[in-house]
Amino acid sequence: MDKWLTLEQIAEYLQMSTSSIYKMAQAGKIPAYKVGRQWRFKKEEIDAWVEKRKVIRRKDKE
Repeated sequence: MDKWLTLEQIAEYLQMSTSSIYKMAQAGKIPAYKVGRQWRFKKEEIDAWVEKRKVIRRKDKE
C-alpha cells in the first residue's frame, strides 16, 4: 500500500523548507501529484528519487 505524504510532511521528511518543496513540485523537479489545490507525494517515489540523486565521492588518484 502506498504511503502518501502532504507538503508539510515531505518537507519535514527531507529536512527542507515547504517553500522549496512547493517550488520543486510546481517545476516538476520532484515526483508529486496535485489533488485539487493540494500537493501529495508517494513516500516510495520520493525515496527512489533521493537514491537516484546520491552523490558518490571517489578518492582522487595520488
